Amino acid sequence: MPAKPKFYELSLEQRLAEIAASAGLTPEEAAALDGGQGLSLVQADHMIENVVGTYSLPLGIAQNFVVNGREVLVPMVIEEPSVVAGASFMAKLAKAAGGFTASADAPEMIGQIQLLDVKDIPVAVKILEAHKAELLAEAAKIDPVLSKLGGGPRELQIRVISDSPIGDFIVLHLIDDVRDAMGANAINTAVEKLAPRVEALTGGRVLLRILSNLADRRLAHASCTVPLEQLAFDDFPAEQVRDGIIAAWAFAAADPYRAATHNKGIMNGVDAVVLATANDWRAIEAGAHAYAARSGRYTSLSTWSKNERGDLTGSLEMPMAVGIVGGATKVHPTARTALKLMGVRTAAELAEIIVSVGLAQNLAALRALATEGIQRGHMSLHARQVAIAAGARDDQISPLAEQLVQEQAVRIDRAVEILQVWNKK
Repeated sequence: MPAKPKFYELSLEQRLAEIAASAGLTPEEAAALDGGQGLSLVQADHMIENVVGTYSLPLGIAQNFVVNGREVLVPMVIEEPSVVAGASFMAKLAKAAGGFTASADAPEMIGQIQLLDVKDIPVAVKILEAHKAELLAEAAKIDPVLSKLGGGPRELQIRVISDSPIGDFIVLHLIDDVRDAMGANAINTAVEKLAPRVEALTGGRVLLRILSNLADRRLAHASCTVPLEQLAFDDFPAEQVRDGIIAAWAFAAADPYRAATHNKGIMNGVDAVVLATANDWRAIEAGAHAYAARSGRYTSLSTWSKNERGDLTGSLEMPMAVGIVGGATKVHPTARTALKLMGVRTAAELAEIIVSVGLAQNLAALRALATEGIQRGHMSLHARQVAIAAGARDDQISPLAEQLVQEQAVRIDRAVEILQVWNKK
C-alpha cells in the first residue's frame, strides 16, 4: 500500500480540502482562504480610507504543532520562503517530547496620561494617590460591557519622569484588563475620559492620553524540549547541532547587532500568525523590541540551553497583545477562518500559539545557521520566486528552480539566460 503523501506534496486543491475537513470549515469559510474569495472591496472600503483595491499574501499552514497537549493547525501569512517549512519541521522535533508548553498573563494593557505644567509635583502625586479609588471607579463606568465580562480597570500607577528634554512631569498608568480584545480602543477611550478629572485634581495640563505598546503586563511564555537524538541530520552529530544552537543563541544574548537579526527570526513566525488573524503586527513588533531592551541593553528574546539529560531546551517570553474580538479580526473573513482553524476560544490561547510558533521559528533559524548555513534551504525555496520573476511559465518554474539551485546561481540574470535557451528550442 503506497504511503500517504505529505501535506506539501498535495495539490493546492487537495491541501485546502484536507484542511477544511480537519477543521470543520463551512464552504464559505474554506472559500475565505482563497485569495479571490476573502476580503471584498466593499469590506475593505469600510476598514480604511481611500481604498482602491486589496493586497494578497500567501497563507500557509504550519504543521506538527502541539501546544499544551493540543494539536493545532497554524495559519501563517508571509511572503518569505522557508518560514512555514522551518517552523513545521521544528514543531515536529519538539513534538517528540510533547510539543510546546505555553502560558499567557492576564490581558492587562497600559494606558498613559501625560500631565504637564504641574506647579508642585510632590503635592500633585499625593493628591492623585489619595484619589486613586475615585479615578478607578470612574474608569470602570466607561465600559460597562467590559466590566460585565470580568475586565476593567485594575490599578492606577503614578510615575514621575525626570530629566526629560522638557523637564519633569507626571505620567499616570491606567492598568485595564481588556479580556479577549487587543484593547487599544478601550484603553484610549478610558484615558481620554479620565483626563479632565486628572487636570481638575492637580491643576496640571494633560497632553497625551494613549495606550502603550510595551505591554509588559501581558506577556506570553513558551518552552520546549528537543530530545538530543532528534537533532542529528546528514553529517551533523546531535551534540554538534545542540552545542551550535546554544552558541548561536549566546552570540545574540551578548551582542545587539546579532540580537536584532536573531529576534527578527522570531518575529518571522510571530508576525505571520498575527497577520493571519488580522491583529496589529506593528504593535507586537514595537512591544517585542522594547521588551528585548528592558535591561538597558538590547538582547535575545529567547533562551537556549541543555538539560541534565543533554536534551536541547528553549524558552521565549515576550509581550503579546492580541485579540479575537473587535477590530479587523472580526471584520476580515480570512482572519475569522484562521481563528477557527486554530480552534482558539480566548485571546490567551491565541497568544500561546503565537509565542510557540515564534520559538519554533527561532530554533529553525539557529539550527540552519549553526550547521549548513541559512542559505541552503532558504535559497532552494527562493529559487522558485526567482524563476517566476524571470518570466517562467507554470510548467517551467520547478525545473528552472532546480537548475538554479544545482548551479548554485540563484540569480534572476541566470534564470533569464536559461529561459532564453529553453524557449528557443
